[in-house]
Amino acid sequence: MKKNTFYLVCGFIAVALLAIFWYSDEIHMPLFIEIAFIIAIAAIYLIRKRVQDLVEDERGAKITEKAALRTLQVSWVVFCAFSLGAVMQLLRAPTIPHLGEEWHPEHPLPLGYIIPPRSMGYIQLFILVLMIFLYVGFRFYYARKYGDWETDEE
Repeated sequence: MKKNTFYLVCGFIAVALLAIFWYSDEIHMPLFIEIAFIIAIAAIYLIRKRVQDLVEDERGAKITEKAALRTLQVSWVVFCAFSLGAVMQLLRAPTIPHLGEEWHPEHPLPLGYIIPPRSMGYIQLFILVLMIFLYVGFRFYYARKYGDWETDEE
């Protein structure tokens, strides 16, 4: 198995974990996602042992460094922008009525909400999964730019 294929498999495992997370929330069993996460990490560890092109030279290290740096730069901007919006929405959240008081909101969500507050965690997990795919994309880009896939023939 090649390195980039391994990264794609990791991305698909992460998407599966996202679905398992949703399902464990629906059935109200947090232990289900915790066990699935541990199994997924063990599977990734076993799959990583089968990667054949793990030889790191200076060019490969530079490609990895550039791809990781660009992934971090793009991800923190997206994640920070989302988090700022989430904080702004939470600041506008309606107050919880005291025990015994009735509360009848006119709208299910106050004006200004873009996404329901309950979905914010899902979106954060989705952004983390996208980071993996973004990293693979940057690895492809920098591997082509620095010629990692060229063969040395004399």
